[in-house]
Amino acid sequence: MNWSNFKKYVKPLISNKYFLATIAFIVWITIFDQNSLIDRYRLSNRISQLEKQKQHYIDEIEQNNRKMEELQSNLDNLEKFAREEYLMKKKNEVIFVVEEED
Repeated sequence: MNWSNFKKYVKPLISNKYFLATIAFIVWITIFDQNSLIDRYRLSNRISQLEKQKQHYIDEIEQNNRKMEELQSNLDNLEKFAREEYLMKKKNEVIFVVEEED
């Protein structure tokens, strides 16, 4: 397609006020508007990220509730937890803490 044919097809579009108004509207909605399509896309991604985070915390809460029930139901588990997590000991008992290096 040479330049004269291109001008022949484009010139009526450029002179058409409805076409120009439509193009201006599309550009405005896509870029400049307060609720532009770009912002809506970013917000949509943020919402999906927060939904994933929400599910992660729900799963973590359920896991912690199961652990708490287990600790409250059995004294042996409670003693084991206290020894492992808080390095507690019985009277007249010596504890050696071994730290592993990577």
